[in-house]
Amino acid sequence: MFDDLRQQATEGDLAEPESDEVEDTIPVQGNYFLGMTPQQRFLLAVMFALWVCIMGAFCVLATGKVGF
Repeated sequence: MFDDLRQQATEGDLAEPESDEVEDTIPVQGNYFLGMTPQQRFLLAVMFALWVCIMGAFCVLATGKVGF
């Protein structure tokens, strides 16, 4: 049983595939910042702007500078 395991290990079944092609998973073309597309960056900027507006309004109400 152990002889078979040693034989399989020396045969190299787990060797890397012999391929001449190199595949890139990350696209090189385009203008990417932090791995995001322009549409994703725009959505993130809009969400951040809304968050700042909501938090600013909350702070103004919490300090009593304006009231309803």
